[in-house]
Amino acid sequence: MFVSPMLLHSIKEPFDDDSYITELKFDGIRLILSKFDNQIKLYTRHNNEVTSKFPELLDIDIPNGTVLDGEIIVAAPGGSPDFEAVMERFMSNKSAHKVVYCVFDVIYRDGQSISHKPLTERKNILLDLNIDHLNVFVIEGIHGNGLAYFNLVKEKNLEGIVLKKANSPYEINKRSHNWLKVINYDYTDVLITGYTKKDIKFLLSYPDGTAAGFMEFMPNAERSKFHSMKQLRSETDDYVFIEPILCNVKHRFKTKHGKLRIPSFESWRV
Repeated sequence: MFVSPMLLHSIKEPFDDDSYITELKFDGIRLILSKFDNQIKLYTRHNNEVTSKFPELLDIDIPNGTVLDGEIIVAAPGGSPDFEAVMERFMSNKSAHKVVYCVFDVIYRDGQSISHKPLTERKNILLDLNIDHLNVFVIEGIHGNGLAYFNLVKEKNLEGIVLKKANSPYEINKRSHNWLKVINYDYTDVLITGYTKKDIKFLLSYPDGTAAGFMEFMPNAERSKFHSMKQLRSETDDYVFIEPILCNVKHRFKTKHGKLRIPSFESWRV
């Protein structure tokens, strides 16, 4: 049984408020796990069934009529979530990466929706399931302490934190202000060296000329400014190349190949 998950609203700064539960934001793949008719099934947030991809999760001992919400991760040697590794595991059945299912919510119990109950009560129900499995980690969270938690996340170079209103219901298929994410962004100066003709994705490189990947997001006002500044160099069927323009982007770390992950425009450096 698939349940469309509750989604996070993004904010820029963390805060301290004991009416919120603070959790680590896991850098992995959102996964809905359900058990009905003694069968466990796994779904991505977009309702793609991926049960066969994670056979090690199919013997989790939970009651029939249970639906869980969580994140699949692969831990790097230091313990931090490794997004590239979890994607390798997701894309290839031959990958040897061990996954951990980090469960942070329960949506159905005994075949009945408990989405209307407050988060604190759902957390207690989740703990009462007494899940004991090598590949499962249950997330309790802590009340408040958002600032200290975020500072620790920055120190450990992790993705971010989530602040969830403690009395909030589970809002199915909704991006809610009751669940807030604060991303630990990196900021990097790069050169825009061109763009794609089809989707207007910007081609980025580092100042030394090394490829930095593609950037999709740039506000409309800045796109207009870009087009007024650009000086054409050459073009192909797919790309337009320009004289490099320096800008600053925010992004979620770098890939193992040095590319920026999900870069978005921050400011001009010209």
